[in-house]
Amino acid sequence: MYKVFVNDNPIIFTTEPNSGEIAQRFHYDFVNINEIIHKLKTNKIPQAILYCDDLERMWQDFTAKIKPIYAAGGLVENTKGDYLLIYRLQKWDLPKGHIETGEDDETAAIREVEEECGITSLTISHKLVTTYHIIFRNKSHHLKVVHWFKMRTTDTNVPKPQLIEDITQAVWKSKAEAAQLISASYANIQSVIKIANEN
Repeated sequence: MYKVFVNDNPIIFTTEPNSGEIAQRFHYDFVNINEIIHKLKTNKIPQAILYCDDLERMWQDFTAKIKPIYAAGGLVENTKGDYLLIYRLQKWDLPKGHIETGEDDETAAIREVEEECGITSLTISHKLVTTYHIIFRNKSHHLKVVHWFKMRTTDTNVPKPQLIEDITQAVWKSKAEAAQLISASYANIQSVIKIANEN
């Protein structure tokens, strides 16, 4: 299964159309994907299930139609067990950014955390999850693919938000505080925190 968010409304790609989700269901081979994205963007439907008997064929076709843009980011924990959060465009978020040409996912994730928060001495403990969401630019849309990593740092300096990237705060929060703040943020960011806490 794959889950792609349009704003906070998901498209679920699956081989099982009769899952328990309360959503409109469409066979992938007979649907206009751009119409589905528009309906989700404008909240005409809350979520959509797209199904066929070959999940990977469906996903490959979707990513051929909706150009992917790749990014990487981190859920960073300090020696006190606190999480690093940023506040950008009126939402609590986690540091992330585009993967540059020639970079691997891990290198990009560490670089983005360093740039957006001024935190160094970062090490990756493991891969958390890959999230997918649709972004809208210049009357077109793309699939943003974000690779998330759990990180640790021994840096005790106060984080410095990268103002040029519209980040107005970079702060350490306890895991409980972070979960509370992120609960009002983007659905895909909520899933990163949830997976980390479950592990």
